[in-house]
Amino acid sequence: MSAEDLEKYETEMELTLYREYRDVVAIFKYVVETDRRFYLCNQVDVKARSEAGEVFFEVSMSDAWVWDMYRPARFAKTVKVLTFKDVNVEELNQTEIDPPKVP
Repeated sequence: MSAEDLEKYETEMELTLYREYRDVVAIFKYVVETDRRFYLCNQVDVKARSEAGEVFFEVSMSDAWVWDMYRPARFAKTVKVLTFKDVNVEELNQTEIDPPKVP
């Protein structure tokens, strides 16, 4: 496989992932960003923990979707992340979509 073929494959995977994200984002309530991943979920709990003088975050999510083009299955029932880096949690606006009426 040439470098050009690999780049084309990765571009197609990223586009497929973006389309999937666009299709599923409306069914989730929260966006969670960690230093390694981006998640959509319907329930999230972040706890600051301390052990041996080090502070880290324990992030628990339920009903989640993971932004990762290399995962064969991006939906997960539960996810737990431990990180020493920042965690960003945002609640999504639930906009009402009024689809066009079919005559």
